[in-house]
Amino acid sequence: MSWLERLRDGLSKTRKQINDTAGFLGSDVRDVLTNRLDTIEDLEYALIAADVGRAATEEILDDIRRAEGKNLQDALMDALTLQLEPDAKRAEFRKLGFSPDARRSSVDPRGHVVMVIGVNGVGKTTTIAKLGQYYVDRGKSVMFAAGDTFRAAAGTQLGVWGERLGIPVVQGVDGGDPAAVAFDGAAARAARGTDLLFVDTAGRLHNKHNLMEELKKVRRVIEKADPNEPAEVWLVLDAVTGQNGLQQAKKFHEATPLTGVIVTKLDGTAKGGILVPIVRELGVPIKFIGVGEQPGDLQPFDSREFVRALFDVNIPRE
Repeated sequence: MSWLERLRDGLSKTRKQINDTAGFLGSDVRDVLTNRLDTIEDLEYALIAADVGRAATEEILDDIRRAEGKNLQDALMDALTLQLEPDAKRAEFRKLGFSPDARRSSVDPRGHVVMVIGVNGVGKTTTIAKLGQYYVDRGKSVMFAAGDTFRAAAGTQLGVWGERLGIPVVQGVDGGDPAAVAFDGAAARAARGTDLLFVDTAGRLHNKHNLMEELKKVRRVIEKADPNEPAEVWLVLDAVTGQNGLQQAKKFHEATPLTGVIVTKLDGTAKGGILVPIVRELGVPIKFIGVGEQPGDLQPFDSREFVRALFDVNIPRE
């Protein structure tokens, strides 16, 4: 099964949420606005139920009202694609007055060190392994730093993945100082000239304040070991948590500014619309999305591809 087929299958719950609630998606926009205003109301409800968010839903409906000459589904797809782009790009599309035709944004990290953060249970360590394989497959040299020293066996788990993938792993001791592991990893990466280091981090300490302070400390020591790093901080977010996950993301963003988000477990929720408020409210791009447990189930995010898969519209992958 191809990635697009897995993506379409993974988004089936969200697609059903929208299709079951909002009928007449194949109708002409002008006809809907003239004769079927209840369809617009149903669509508004469906988008909010899918966790798109009220502000984005209002903008989507405004875009649809300006899209006479299109059918409702095409207008909805264009409007959703627009919402999945950061503010500057969204504003540019509106100013130029053409339908968005977004492509996958670059997922090549700007520097060499990527801090990977998120609460426990979102699949952070497994996601790091998948990222490692993704970049190794594209000719990059990769290292891991097992900085989640507080979760039992997290270091062992990442070590097993590293051995399986042939990726070196800098380890600490259970319950040890995560910042020390991050420092050793960053120093080792710089000394070896490795292309990329992914630093796993703790997702839970005994209170939220301590967790955020620990993440700030990890970032500071990485910079000491490898100046101008980490150039990237990526948050792993479980789509199933919906708006609760978004609130968590805001707290992480305040503690250590994010440069990207990875959304996992999209196959387990009818609230795949959560990607929209993630982009709008955090102001950072989505880098990767995941729809399963296999390494190939984590792929770079492409807003146009995502929306077409959501509505089960075929699109060839370039």
